[in-house]
Amino acid sequence: MKVLVCGASGFIGTAVAARLAAAGHHVLRGVRHVERAGDVAIDYGADLQPCAWLDRLRGVDAVVNAVGIIRENGAASFEALHSGAPAALFAACAEAGVRRVVQVSALGAGQGDTAYFASKRAADEVLMSLPLEWIILRPALVFGREGGSAAMFCRLASMPLTIAPALGAARFQPLHVDDLADAVVAALDPETPAQRVFDIAGSTAVGYEGMLAAYRSGMGFAPAPVLRVPAALMALAARAGRSLPAALLTPDNWRMLRAGSALAQGDTAGAAATRELLGRAPRAVTDFIPSAEREVFRLRALAAWRASLLRWTLAIVWLATALVSALIYPRAGSLALLAGVGIQGVPAVVALYGAAALDAALGIACIMRPRRALWLAQGALILGYSVAIAACLPEYLWHPFGPLLKNLPILAILVILYAEEKTWTT
Repeated sequence: MKVLVCGASGFIGTAVAARLAAAGHHVLRGVRHVERAGDVAIDYGADLQPCAWLDRLRGVDAVVNAVGIIRENGAASFEALHSGAPAALFAACAEAGVRRVVQVSALGAGQGDTAYFASKRAADEVLMSLPLEWIILRPALVFGREGGSAAMFCRLASMPLTIAPALGAARFQPLHVDDLADAVVAALDPETPAQRVFDIAGSTAVGYEGMLAAYRSGMGFAPAPVLRVPAALMALAARAGRSLPAALLTPDNWRMLRAGSALAQGDTAGAAATRELLGRAPRAVTDFIPSAEREVFRLRALAAWRASLLRWTLAIVWLATALVSALIYPRAGSLALLAGVGIQGVPAVVALYGAAALDAALGIACIMRPRRALWLAQGALILGYSVAIAACLPEYLWHPFGPLLKNLPILAILVILYAEEKTWTT
């Protein structure tokens, strides 16, 4: 069949397109930016009328809609991407004679009350009202190496302390992206009865801590102690995340997290439907990270938070040093230290407050403008004043608290940041 996969450059769409091609289908990749021959340019933010889709559907036998976002950002709204454009696409499919449409929705879309679920449900209902062979797949959390939520959960799982929000009895039943791709292929099979909604999930239903523990074990980490975060604190963080463009935690996402993502307890029909589509049991959460990919997952997870930790540590050191130098440490004591290296009088005062201002600027730059040139400049500065102090005030080199020797780990941090110009997550 000739199959148009909308969202083919996304996490789920990429897996679906690859699996369909491997199954022998002629795949048209519906993408925002055309990258290769056979790509079809689509813009879910603008293609909101059926007429915009008719030319693209000429000769197409089936359509898979795998476009989705987890939070709104500017023009990328739930209304447009989850309901408006899909509704126009589905209506055009009916007009163009497309035989079968597979809609990748979300588990919980049938009754969820967040804007995300409501937008998914609106598209599902439009599709169900049309004279088409339609199948709606509602997967639980989808796990895969390129998935945004999977990367976030692996990052959290890789930390030496597992941070777990208070979620009560919430359960999660994540589905591997390869199993979802196989389900789409099966849904396109003419032998699969149409006009059906499938709630699909993995083989394992676990709590939040159990899910992170499975990912942690899969990456080869030993078990970690758990820090439980009160629900009220998580709610505050979610409200703060609403104003941060890159934050995954928003009030709606916090509500969905508290609700969990699993088939209802005792939903044997849902579990049977997943096995029916796949012709086998879906993967268990403990099998999501194969041993051959363990190191890749491990390094990516560590890289996702390691650089930020080092960068923010440096920022705190520079900003605290500026504050102490300018306002807290006795000025007479600071001037006496400068006199020890040959700087006295007005130049000493200028040097004292100029150095404090420079420290503050470097601290702010660590947060706002991290880059290799900044790490190089900081390293040169630390080496320079360390050598000067060691030569003029050698007692600080042999001081039992090691004020100069402690510059060595700071220099090591700068070397790591300089070397990792691009992280594994870039």
